[in-house]
Amino acid sequence: MIAFLNGRVAGHTTDTAFIEVSGVGFAVGMPASDLAKLPERGEEVLVHTYLAVREDAMALYGFLTQDEKRFFEKLIGVSGVGPKVALAALSVYKPEELANAIAAGDVKAVSMIPGVGKKTAQRMILELKGSFSDENMQSLFDQEAAEATRRLEGAREALLSMGFSSAEADLALKDAPEELHTDSALIQYALRRLGSL
Repeated sequence: MIAFLNGRVAGHTTDTAFIEVSGVGFAVGMPASDLAKLPERGEEVLVHTYLAVREDAMALYGFLTQDEKRFFEKLIGVSGVGPKVALAALSVYKPEELANAIAAGDVKAVSMIPGVGKKTAQRMILELKGSFSDENMQSLFDQEAAEATRRLEGAREALLSMGFSSAEADLALKDAPEELHTDSALIQYALRRLGSL
């Protein structure tokens, strides 16, 4: 199982990112929303991945957050929902938005996903509704928030150890993009901001 890729962006198409890791290029299917957030070609990115294995093929799917990956895994567990429909769902909705629609039994909203008709939408709601109660949703999304906080604190400590003041570190890390998924990427972002101040 390939759990994640930490490499450089080599390019992307409308539905696939190409990530280079130690000289090896991986083709990774991604939601359109994540493809739009990818850093520039040659810059570092961490992509959480899911390896789908069929008799005739293997395909790698990737996400910028663990939330999206977990949500993707839930979606493909629904009978009749394959990886392409699950990616389309995450291209149209953020995980929290789709979880709310499913929890509310909103067939119309779920049917707006490309490739999902009324019957499939009803099946998704029927099979997933219990997974998205308030309590389950909270635990689903809390882990990602805690990890993001840990990364910010780690980057802040690193900046302080370099001699920057607490105020400078806070200012440099303020509004850091969500797609910065490693401490080193956050530190590089902060140093670029500090250099331009």
